[in-house]
Amino acid sequence: MHKLSAPIRPYRETDNCTVLALIDADRLPGQPACTPGMLEHALDGRSPIDSRWWEELQPPRTNVLLDGEGLLTGAVSYAIRPRDEAGLLLWMHCREDHAAAGALLRHALDQLGPRTNFAFECASALTFGVEGLSARHRATTREVLQRAGFTTRDLRRYIQSPLPLTGLPLMAAYSTGPVHKPPGRRLQVRDGDEVVAEAVIGNPFDGIAVLRWLHVTSSAQRQGMGRALLGSAVDLLAGLGATQVIGYVDDDDPRDPERDRTAANALYDSVGFTEVDRLLSFTRLPE
Repeated sequence: MHKLSAPIRPYRETDNCTVLALIDADRLPGQPACTPGMLEHALDGRSPIDSRWWEELQPPRTNVLLDGEGLLTGAVSYAIRPRDEAGLLLWMHCREDHAAAGALLRHALDQLGPRTNFAFECASALTFGVEGLSARHRATTREVLQRAGFTTRDLRRYIQSPLPLTGLPLMAAYSTGPVHKPPGRRLQVRDGDEVVAEAVIGNPFDGIAVLRWLHVTSSAQRQGMGRALLGSAVDLLAGLGATQVIGYVDDDDPRDPERDRTAANALYDSVGFTEVDRLLSFTRLPE
């Protein structure tokens, strides 16, 4: 067992405001401020994104780090997944202080024990769907994980654009219906009984909306349908009160035709989306 350099204790309700401030200090552009309700869900091991993934976990344990004066300087949450006995580092915040990140990670690994451990595998309730650790904005945490023996997997691109987006065409006809988990809308274009293009958007929260999915079948590509469906999706979001839209593009393996997002990235870049960061996950095998 590692000897801790600073006191670590379980999270208490009285820590709420300080932990929220730590989370917001790491907030990415395009993310809303973390609310007490979002933190409560994360502490309970619940999330509106990938809820089934979270249901597989044992109840998370959340601990906080104190400095020499007894002030709370960091927080970490972790859990075990019974189906494969893996350990999961769920989230960690410490204002990107190197010593604090090291102490929190050592504590989590000590508690999880000798097993395969994953870090930042899935989106928590603390964010608007950020799945992974931001490579540039959380560079200190990334370095601490890598020095502790974690290997890195590049998951996806995190992009953002202000709304409205001008100059985009609109689909002449599409159907739309609700999506419930998380709440949003689905836009579909059909050719007879076949869905040839589809977009899924999340309802705006605090002026921010998420473009969750945009897909055009191979038979309908190169006809401008993706651009027009994107135009209709962001037009609908602006009409719902969104002032900015974010998106996550899983372009981690362009060599795989099923995961090649070259055309999608070219479309997003051409209409005004900018890359905020890359999102990473981490794996550490037992020694």
